[in-house]
Parts: sequence; structure tokens; C-alpha cells
Amino acid sequence: MIELLGTWLMAYDSGFDVLRYLTVRTIGGTLTALLLSILLGPLIISLLTKMQFSQSIRDDGPQSHLAKAGTPTMGGLIIIFSLLISTLFWADLKNPYIWILIFVTLSFSSIGLADDWLKIRHKSSEGLNGRYKLCLQFIFSLAAMLFMLKVSPEGNNQIFILPFDKEFIFIISPLTFLCISVFVIMGSSNAVNLTDGLDGLAILPSVLIAAGLGLIAYAMGNQIIANYLFIPFHPLTGELIVFCGALIGAGIGFLWYNTYPAQIFMGDLGSLTLGGILGTLAVLVRHEIVFAIMAGVFVMETLSVIIQVGSYKIRGKRVFLMAPIHHHFELKGWAEPKVIVRFWIITFVLVLFALATLKLR
Repeated sequence: MIELLGTWLMAYDSGFDVLRYLTVRTIGGTLTALLLSILLGPLIISLLTKMQFSQSIRDDGPQSHLAKAGTPTMGGLIIIFSLLISTLFWADLKNPYIWILIFVTLSFSSIGLADDWLKIRHKSSEGLNGRYKLCLQFIFSLAAMLFMLKVSPEGNNQIFILPFDKEFIFIISPLTFLCISVFVIMGSSNAVNLTDGLDGLAILPSVLIAAGLGLIAYAMGNQIIANYLFIPFHPLTGELIVFCGALIGAGIGFLWYNTYPAQIFMGDLGSLTLGGILGTLAVLVRHEIVFAIMAGVFVMETLSVIIQVGSYKIRGKRVFLMAPIHHHFELKGWAEPKVIVRFWIITFVLVLFALATLKLR
């Protein structure tokens, strides 16, 4: 909207061209989402508390978590409302990649909403059936990626990029692209969902990764920077930094209320959606491997669950005291804030390392 307004006002004064700058609109989108999330927070927390939409705490989890019973959930509403409003206001809505992200946000939010609603209704930690959840994620991811193939300047000739060497860029078939992209989006969505077990644990890594992917998107959308870094130039990706800025602002605003001790939990409504968004961003900028490096904490959390379940089924023994792995460290005696902050620090280092791989090319 602002981009269109800047274009219209340029007829009266060329100085209004500043409203079309990516940097200005990214900052504007970040601040708008931040303010919206901080303002919406108390209203949504109050509403969810009155409606008794509270989190069900697992009996087999760490005993310290039992005190969190009654904390309102579905706080992802704060993130989603702020993100979408800011995006619609500041992003160039003529860019089809923005609409792909909006679609993923809304569709994955619907899955999370259904999951949270069933948990609240049945007063249980069991929500939407896992098979139904995966099926819906597959359908929505596939739909988004099919649309990407249709609107992408490269069409069906998509690329797959490996880090560290500028020669490691491969043309892949449409079927291979769809398999990789759907796997990345679904995997990312469920990985963030598994990580969202401590106050603020999932949101700040999501913000840091969004910042890293936003920088890659900006670099790919700028031909001079893209040529300098030996990465493909893609005219549609630059606009994604505005969406990333809005996600950063919404995430930081939510953290204001979600930091330890949390006043509200994001719920599956937030975690499934955030993961889906990050996975989609990684696919849109064609840096899935770099994204996997950035999301090392999410990958570690997911692998800990896979290892734990596999070990118990095969050997009858558990590898960790409890999975996901953040609970293992809690049971080892780490205070919850210590686990959270250390995982934040790890993500910060991984994002910096992943960005460094672009220059190492």
C-alpha cells in the first residue's frame, strides 16, 4: 500500500520516491509490526484469559512446568495479526512471492488454530490427529510451491544451491524441486513446533533466522550484490525483506509477553505457522542448506525426538532424560532461563556462520 502511495505521490513531488525504497519500507514494516504486537498483546491476553483458553500441561513433563497451568495459549494471534497487517501496509502487493507467504501464513495458521482449539476443548495436550496435520501441511505446502513454479521467472527450471562454492548450483527438475521444497516447509513447521516448549525458546531463534533470510533475499534481489557474492540474481526476492522485517517486529513484540515467565504461549497456532513461513522463505530464496545451518537448534530438537523414539523402539532404552532435548537439559539441572538463552546464543552464532558461507563462495 505504501509502495503504491509513493508511486502516486511522485507525480506531485519526486521526494515521495523515498516511500518506495526497500530499506524505508523494511524499517517501517518492522516498527509497525512491533508496535501492533505490543499494543495487541494485553488485549489478546485478556480476551484469551476470559475465554479460559489456557495451556494444558503434560503430566510426564518436568515438574517445574506444572506451575504454568492456566497460562493462556494461542498467542500466535499476536504475531499473525501484526505480521499480516504490517505486510499489507508496507509490502509491494504486486509481488507474487509476498502472496505465497501470506497464503502459507493463513493456511498453516488454520492448522495450528484447529490443533489448539481441540486441545482446549478436550483439556488435553493431544490436539489434531498427527496424520491429518501432516496431510494438511502437505496440501498447503504443495499448493504454494506449485504456484511458485507458475510465477517464478525461471518457471520450472529451478535451482538448488550448496554453500561454500559458487560452482555448486544445480538445475533440478520440477518434481525434485517440489519434493525438496515441501519437505523443507513441513520439516521446518514441525521442528519449530517441537522447539516451542519453553518460554521464548522458539520465537527469538525464529526472529534471528528471519533476519538472516531477509538479508539473503535482499542480496539476491540486488544485481550488484548478487554478482559480488556469486549468487543468482532474482528480481522477486528483494521484496521479501519487507515481510521478514514485519516478522521480526511481530516476533520481538510477542517476546515482550512471552519471555520468562511467559504471560502467554504462542501455541501451535504460532509455532506451526512460524516454521512454515521460515521454510517457505528458505525455498523462495533457494538457500535451503544455508537455512538448515541457521536452524541448527530446530534441527537438533527434531533429531533428539527421532533418536529418542527410535532408540526406545529398537533398544528399549532412552538416550535422553526427556525429549525434545531442551527438557533433557532441564532435568539435568539447568534453569529454564539458562536453557533458553544458551539456545538463543547458539542460533545467533549459527545465523552468522550461515551468512558467512555466502562470502566464502
